[in-house]
Amino acid sequence: MGSITVLGISIGAIGTAGAVVGICGLLVGLLLGLASKIFYVSVDEREGRVRELLPGNNCGGCGYAGCDGLAKAIAQGNAPVDACPVAGGKIHAEIGEVMGKAVTEEKDRKVAFVKCGGTCDKADLKYEYDGLKDCKKAAVVPGGGGKACSYGCLGYGSCVTACKFDAIHIVNGVALVDRKKCVACGKCVEACPRNLIELVPESAAYLVFCNSKEKGKEVRAVCTTGCIGCMLCVKQCEFGAVTVENNLAKIDPQKCTGCGKCAEKCPQKIIRMTEK
Repeated sequence: MGSITVLGISIGAIGTAGAVVGICGLLVGLLLGLASKIFYVSVDEREGRVRELLPGNNCGGCGYAGCDGLAKAIAQGNAPVDACPVAGGKIHAEIGEVMGKAVTEEKDRKVAFVKCGGTCDKADLKYEYDGLKDCKKAAVVPGGGGKACSYGCLGYGSCVTACKFDAIHIVNGVALVDRKKCVACGKCVEACPRNLIELVPESAAYLVFCNSKEKGKEVRAVCTTGCIGCMLCVKQCEFGAVTVENNLAKIDPQKCTGCGKCAEKCPQKIIRMTEK
């Protein structure tokens, strides 16, 4: 008895083809299952738990490619549990619990600080800059931007653009950090072509609002508030917290007691108490 045909196709052939497809599917499934076993990469469950605790800003301030990268590094023991600059002491402690490591000492929170007090009313201009409003672009044109001081803030907002937390703005020609919003991710530090911004301990009582390395005469010629390296602050400090290097005063926050004598004596009023 011959096989039944439908539209010229043998029913037996259809059944055979179906069986072949089914067998092929079964073999592919078995091979995929075997491959998954052979190439399986174990994932440390702690990585996922750490990632859930991290804030998710992906700012890169920790030095890794976002929070995923940091979570992996912490889980593998390649980064400390308190490596995230955005997370506070409580989150650091929780990450420490996941990793079985105690955070013995809470880090002094850091904030960005712009080492310039040369606002529009105090710093001279050598010419009117009419180029792109970007510090990095202005820094490479002849003269390095309109501001007469070659160390001062250009005020075109590269740092503002870099900040994801709305923590820095240009006020009266100089970048100003909102310490409450700053998470010390370091993006503004990287963005500043004049290396004017640094991360300082939030607890620092006094800071020097200048970055000029010029001598006093040259400083006075372009800015009414720049450090002139007069050494009066050094002589006033009883704790050895103030030094002058390259004509610029520096304060060691570890030695500073916050007495304020250096600020009182500074003729340029460039040493100022920080806002809490």
